[in-house]
Order: sequence, then structure tokens, then C-alpha cells
Amino acid sequence: MRLIIAEKPSLARAIAEAIPGTHRRTKTHIECAGGDTIAWCAGHILETAPPEAYGAHYKSWRLADLPIAPRAWKLAASAPDLLQSIETLLRRASRVVHAGDPDREGQLLVDEVLHFLGYAGPVDRLLVRDLSPEAIRTQLGALEPNTKYRPLYESALARQRADWLYGLNMTRLYTLLGKAAGYDGVLSVGRVQTPLLGLIVARDRAIAGFTPVPHYVVAATMRTASGETFRAIWVPGPAAAPHLDEDKRLLKRELAAAVARRVDRRSGSVAAHTQDSRSEAPPLPYSLADLQVDAGRRLGLSAQSVLDACQALYETHRLITYPRSDCSHLPEGHYAQAPQVLAAVARLAPTLAAAARAADVTLRSKAWNDRKVTAHHAIIPTPSAGPSPALSPEQRAVYELVCRRYVAQFYGPQEYVQTKVTIVIAGESFMATGRQVLTPGWKVLSAADQAPHDANSDEGAQRGELDPSAPLPPLAKGEPISASQVVVVDKKTQPPKPFTDASLIAAMCQVAKFVADPKVQKVLTETDGIGTPATRAAIIETLFQRGYIARDKKAIVSTETGRALIRCLPNVATTPDMTAVWEAAMRAICDGTQSLDAFLSRVGSELSALVAQGRALGRIAVPMTRATAPAPAATQRARTTPSPRSRGAAPRPRPTSQP
Repeated sequence: MRLIIAEKPSLARAIAEAIPGTHRRTKTHIECAGGDTIAWCAGHILETAPPEAYGAHYKSWRLADLPIAPRAWKLAASAPDLLQSIETLLRRASRVVHAGDPDREGQLLVDEVLHFLGYAGPVDRLLVRDLSPEAIRTQLGALEPNTKYRPLYESALARQRADWLYGLNMTRLYTLLGKAAGYDGVLSVGRVQTPLLGLIVARDRAIAGFTPVPHYVVAATMRTASGETFRAIWVPGPAAAPHLDEDKRLLKRELAAAVARRVDRRSGSVAAHTQDSRSEAPPLPYSLADLQVDAGRRLGLSAQSVLDACQALYETHRLITYPRSDCSHLPEGHYAQAPQVLAAVARLAPTLAAAARAADVTLRSKAWNDRKVTAHHAIIPTPSAGPSPALSPEQRAVYELVCRRYVAQFYGPQEYVQTKVTIVIAGESFMATGRQVLTPGWKVLSAADQAPHDANSDEGAQRGELDPSAPLPPLAKGEPISASQVVVVDKKTQPPKPFTDASLIAAMCQVAKFVADPKVQKVLTETDGIGTPATRAAIIETLFQRGYIARDKKAIVSTETGRALIRCLPNVATTPDMTAVWEAAMRAICDGTQSLDAFLSRVGSELSALVAQGRALGRIAVPMTRATAPAPAATQRARTTPSPRSRGAAPRPRPTSQP
């Protein structure tokens, strides 16, 4: 019997559907025609054992025991029924097929089960990126030896063990230091959660310490010979250079007022006029992070709420594909099912029914690209044929976002002409830009995407703003122009905006822009920031549960507890640089240029130094507040409930255990 071990139930179902014949399903496996049996994990069904597994005395938290660093690592079953089933099936198996996700974590997830159960027989590797039956059948005919992926397994094991070492020891260390000063709670520290808290604290400090700087804009109403009007903004010339800041903002009001007096009610002409034909393609389908950012911005949903809605749409209602994806592309083989998916959208998303029926399936966007599909493809609607399910308002809203992005792939780009005009009056230059939409294309799907701002209106220009999406009247070089209503707009530099649910997820993905070291920036850019699609929402929720952050209306701000913890920690613990260093090591392990043991030895040495540094403090003053105090920029307080467990990063989640 050949035993195929899938990472999760949905993959097991998909593999079974690709194998011809009648199958028999049980609670823990599927027996297929032809002799194959498909079992499944449910995420990690094994977890790194807790400290007390290495000695009962470790159950108590003591500074003298730190750092805790196992020599022989142990695992504990988190899903004993599934583990027992796989163990039983392995006894009958003549060959095993590893069907974990085709990424580092997926390799670890099944390999650790095989190692734990002592299986020593032959193992093949099945790499599934496309869940269509045809694609899976192709991959079943292209199995590779699992030994080829041993370095990938070791790199994932290195990350898992290093996170355990770092998170557990640093959490115990700083909790004990806080307790010595009267803090009654867990002060959790983790490789991802603590740098994320550091970002929030740094943003709050920047807001609290911000000093606004006044600057000035000259705005004018321009009138053509035919009587049409538009707004333009003065462009400071060389003479104004001494009075500009590094962002080219004018700091001297007297100079702005002099320009306004010199230009008002005077005539000039169009000095330059350019028009560029441009197009804007539809945005790619969603990755989870993109969906969390968009749903946060449009719907005001938290990252966890979006993930919860996605899980229900995927597991319970089967209306969308696997949601915990970092990819925005689709397998090329999925293009053929577009008519069925669009029909499902028309039936299940009434607000998009007309758009789905009008979609042009002969169009092919850049979304379908096998070379850009990672372990999972983008989140899209399924060609569901069942009755319309009862969805919660959040589930319905998220489903419609996913559908809208998919339908957009079958609409053309927005075609437009971008215009830029320079006007010279009394020796002073003014600039105006505009956009003339020729073909709306995919933007007909969303009023929010095509609604113009009013910044080219009189009110907008009075604020010193222009909207490049508003059209300009027909103009030509040399055409006479007169200026009126020339005003000086008093403005002030604005502080950074506090984080929101949407911008915090975006910051985790784009964390490279918050670090200065070019090497660290490069690694963090290539690895899509800190955290993973599966863990980011849980990490944010952990910060709330610990009382490190709170909500101030839509803003997410640090609390007094969170700020105090960041002040007490060493810099290496509060920045994302460690993730970059570790990621470089993971790659070296995959390449065979560094060993698992060498990496863990280095982590152990660095951890010993951090423990010694912390122990020398003796105690740390971290306030314990029932109602956490928001940052100085905030105005409200939010209550939080500490979590009983401490994790450096959230574990890979477990889907439901049955297909």
C-alpha cells in the first residue's frame, strides 16, 4: 500500500479527487481505488515539547535555569488521533509520499511526523501548487525522492528550534525581571512580536515628539481665453531655493505673499504642455496580506477578523480557495475554469452579478503565471455549485472583495491621457496636472476606485491641493492664460499617522523600509517582511492580549506597559534585524553552506549573552495596569486580558481535522 500524507484535509480531498475510481472515506484517511491511502495532518500535529519535558524542575520559572537549551529535542503530540492513525497506516505502507505544502514549513510538517514515528522506508515528494485534478495527476507522475529536500527540512527545523530557544528564554527572563519589581503577569518576548511592538512604540514616540513646521503654498485660479478655469500651484524657482526645506516646501510666508501679489490678475501663457497616453491594468487577485490591508482600509476589519472570515469561507462554505497565501498569481491551468467561477460569482454575489455576466473571458490578465505561483496561489472564488449559504456580514463583505478582484481580471485596463501644464505669469511658474479617462476598463467595477477627489475644485485648491485624476480643459503651448483668486495657503507639516489594522499588516510586509542597514533591507524585502500570512494576525492579537497595545478608535497605539517593555529590552530584541540574520542562515542551510547544528550553536551563544545582559539588570520597572494607558497621542483607553501562554511567534494553524 502506498501512503500519501497530506499537510491538511483540503489537500487530501484534492488528491483523492485526482485519483480515478471509488474511494472510502474515514475520519482520519481516504482509501482510494488502486491501493493508495491518503492520510492528513492538520497543520502541526507535533509541537516542540515544553521545558518541563526535559526536567520537572523547569516547570518553575527561575533565573538560575536560564538559558534552557535542550541537547536532544523532544516533540509532543497536539493531535493524538491523527498521529495514531498515521502510525497505524505506516505499518502497512510499502512506500510513503510526502504531500506537505511545497515550502519550508510544509516540508517540516510531514517530515517531523515521519521522524517522530521512526519510519525508515522509502519516501517520495509530491509538490502540489495547483489543486486542479489534472495538475495533481501530472505531479503524481513526477514524484521526486524526499531526500532531495532534506536541507529544506533542516532549515525549517532551525527556525522552529531557534524561535523556541529565543522566545521561551527571553520571555521567562523578562517576566522574572518584571516580577522582581512587582509586575504580576507574563512579559512575552518574541522574534516577530517584539519588533512589531517596537515599530508601534517608535511611531507613537514620533507622533508625541513631533513639532509642526509651517510652510506655504501659492494657489491660483487660471482662466483660458475661452473662459474655462482650472487650478494651478506655484513652482518655486531658483531665487526661492534658500527658503525651501529638503522636501522643497517654502518656509517663508513673505516670499509667498509677494508672488501672490505679483501674479494676481495678471496674464501669461502656457509655457509647456505634455500629454501621455497611459493605461492601468487591474490589480492582481489577493494574497492574504493584500486582502487584510484592503479589508482593513475599506471595511474597518482587523487582520484577525479577515482571517476568521476567510477560514469560514474556505472550510465551512467552500466559497474561496486556501486563504493563508502569500501569492497574488494563479496557475495557468486555472484559466480554463473562469466561466464556472464567474457563474458562481454571479449567483452568490448579487452586487457583482451584472459585472460577472459582462466579463470578457477572452481577456487574460497577468494573474495566470505558473512561474510566480509559490506554495499556494492567490485567493479566488471557487466554482461552487451549491445553494447560496448563510454568511455573516463580515463573511459576505470579504467574499465580495475576493470576487471583485477576480472579476476584474476579465476587464481591460483603464485607458487615460495624463496631462501636465506649466504656465508662466509675471516670471513665475505654475503647474497643473490632469487626467482624461478614455476607457474606464476594470474600474467600472468599483465606484470607490473611480470616484474623483475635489482637489481641482476651488475648495481643493484653497487648501493647496491638486487632483491629477481630474481633467484639464484643452490647452496648447503659447495659449494666453490669466490668473485670479491667487492665495497663500498656510500649511503645517503633519506628524506620522498612527498605525491602523490595515497599515500594521502592510508594515509587517514592508518592514524593510523601517531599517537602515542595506543588507538587512535586502533580505527582509526578499522574504516579504516579518511574520507569515498564517501568523501575522495572531501576533497582533497577542500584543493586544498582553496589554502591550490598545485601540484608540481606528488607531492602534502602544500602552504604558508596551512602551516600558521596549525601553527595557536590548536593541536587538526590538528591531526586525534578527529575522533578516536568521533568514540568511536558513538560506545557507538550504544551500548546504551552513549546518543546522552550527546555526543553533550560534543562536545559543547569542542567547547566553542576552540572558547575562538581562540578569545584570536585576529588575525592570514595567507598570501593570488594568486599563492600559494609550500613548500620549491617543485619547482613549482600552481594556485587555493577558493571555496565559507565551509565544515568540504564533504556530502554524491547524485546519479542521476532517475533509
